[in-house]
Amino acid sequence: MTDTLTVATWNVNSIRARLPHVLDWLERHEPDALCLQETKVPDEDFPFEAFERLGYVATVYGQKAYNGVALLSFETPENVRRGLPGDAPDAQRRFLMATLRGVVVISAYVPNGEAVSSPKFDYKLEFLERLTNFLVDSLTPERPLLVCGDYNIAPADIDLYDPERNRETVMFHSQEHAFLERWRQWGLRDVVRERRPTETGLYSWWDYRAGGFSRNRGWRIDHIWATPPLANACVAARIDREERGRERPSDHAPVVATFQLPPSI
Repeated sequence: MTDTLTVATWNVNSIRARLPHVLDWLERHEPDALCLQETKVPDEDFPFEAFERLGYVATVYGQKAYNGVALLSFETPENVRRGLPGDAPDAQRRFLMATLRGVVVISAYVPNGEAVSSPKFDYKLEFLERLTNFLVDSLTPERPLLVCGDYNIAPADIDLYDPERNRETVMFHSQEHAFLERWRQWGLRDVVRERRPTETGLYSWWDYRAGGFSRNRGWRIDHIWATPPLANACVAARIDREERGRERPSDHAPVVATFQLPPSI
């Protein structure tokens, strides 16, 4: 007997601005869990009741106007962790972890980095180092784990519209790719690309400017990576690009994966 688990991740670029879209999407698709990034709202102002009406429990870690992560789930999560070890009290809200049905789910919002010459790129690399150290020190690849979120990294040439023009720029830099390689060596796997190994034009983010979406000038920077117990159990994975085509959308589209959980999980 198996148990199906569907998990999605979506950078909503303000939960207040995108609340009708998110509620509509949840009603139509009913995932077991939805990880959110860039909620841009302090915890006390999160729209808990709107999601409760759909049966979702909201676990949040946010701040005013910037950043913010959340986890919406039908079941109350266990072992909730907000922030990474070493975070300052006023740290940017970018990391949330909880356990659902024996599966560890992370909602992560990796810094964009702005430009390779910017101090914000150094901050991005420092965040990735701390996140990587946390994975290695606190978890194991034998454990069912999903690292969901906006990584702000396109893994390979196939994952952006113009790799040559953007090579060694922010979101497509060798120093960023080195972290993803460490994750692979540790045991994490990119379930969307594994299910769609040769599909081109498979993007999750399109710039609002210069007709990015209409011209499909996109990047695949939002991801669900899984440890082997879940990667081996993945039966479907996709990006819901239709959401990006709605009126007043987020510049990101939801990423969705479904797993057939064996009884041992």
